Amino acid sequence: MPLLRTCIVLSSLVFFNIQQGNYCRGETQATSSSFAQTKGNHFVMNERSFYLNGFNAYWMMYMASDPSTRAKVTSAFKQASKYGMNIARTWAFSDGGSYRPLQSSPGSYNEDMFKGLDFVISEARNYGVHVILSLVNNFNDYGGKKQYVLWAKERGQAINNEDDFYNNTVVKGYYKDHVKTVLTRINSITGVAYRDDSTIFAWELMNEPRCQLDPSGTLLQQWVKEMAAHVKSIDSNHLLEIGLEGFYGGTTPEKKQFNPSNLEYGSDFIANNLIPEIDFASIHIYAEQWLRGASEEAQADFVDKWVGVHIEDCNSVVRKPLIMGEFGKSYKLPGYTIEKRNAYFEKLYDVVYRSASSNGACTGALFWQLLAQGMDNFKDGYDVVLEESPSTASVIAQQSHKLIEFTRQHSNVTKST
Repeated sequence: MPLLRTCIVLSSLVFFNIQQGNYCRGETQATSSSFAQTKGNHFVMNERSFYLNGFNAYWMMYMASDPSTRAKVTSAFKQASKYGMNIARTWAFSDGGSYRPLQSSPGSYNEDMFKGLDFVISEARNYGVHVILSLVNNFNDYGGKKQYVLWAKERGQAINNEDDFYNNTVVKGYYKDHVKTVLTRINSITGVAYRDDSTIFAWELMNEPRCQLDPSGTLLQQWVKEMAAHVKSIDSNHLLEIGLEGFYGGTTPEKKQFNPSNLEYGSDFIANNLIPEIDFASIHIYAEQWLRGASEEAQADFVDKWVGVHIEDCNSVVRKPLIMGEFGKSYKLPGYTIEKRNAYFEKLYDVVYRSASSNGACTGALFWQLLAQGMDNFKDGYDVVLEESPSTASVIAQQSHKLIEFTRQHSNVTKST
């Protein structure tokens, strides 16, 4: 999501969460069987099915890089673990001179920021949470592809469009170097190279890639092919996804009707995800942003169709797992109530559970976004502070409970068979 876009848990669930915390902690040791894998259209970890219930927290490296705010990361993972969440998605980038850059210029890295990311991965491991690490932003927040293009232009490249990120050889070289630097990083806390650390669930090529230069999706398709192969040449242990919102492109014109306002955004959901090195697909869901002014009923109808058609495609065409990589409901938009947010979460969680129960492709969901207490500057309307939202926390915990119980039952049936 572009950053500038803008009840107490039942006692049985509390018991579950304590048990689940112990269960999870052994899963992130770096052994050959502990890396996440795919089997058909679902995930497998430690030879058992693995379903995702988690959150986005783009801010983690930023906060962890400063000792005075590092505790916010620990607090977030502690709360997430308490409510049974097992996956977090966060940034492994911060490019250019603004914010706190991880990469201030091509190949020049801030060690304090990298140590912050080391801490994030270490704390995730301590609390039994896996992480998806995104490698660059489509948008300008924290640098993004625009910063990469500016770097090349400053060094004499005759480029003016930020979408030349996808086809300029120098710019692609900068990105490839960043990928190698991150994947081969030795964690200063654990001593484990990122590419050897099973705490990391997957790499993400880019947060929400779009390309106005070529709305059909052909240019982005070529870029994904090249960069996916590059990632896998360095790290064959981890899963890889693109970071797509789910927009359909030129190879499936009949599906453009499902895109917001029937527009093309330069990505191609099916073609992009059929690339062999891409292990699973993602969609993001922001009907209230994409269909501003539409009625709540129209937005709800869009969500139903958006989720349904992508699950169908991953079941029958892509044949890979699908996650809802971002979703949420903003309290800054008209008509919001916490009851509506909880119902919306329950609705999407039920889709995941029904898909899991029928061996379908939709295997998890990560809401946008989790904050620790005292982070008012990061509030964007979609934020959830679990200690301050007990009814939403209960909805999240119930989903965690349902998925882990289903996994246990399914594993028992498989072993019996």
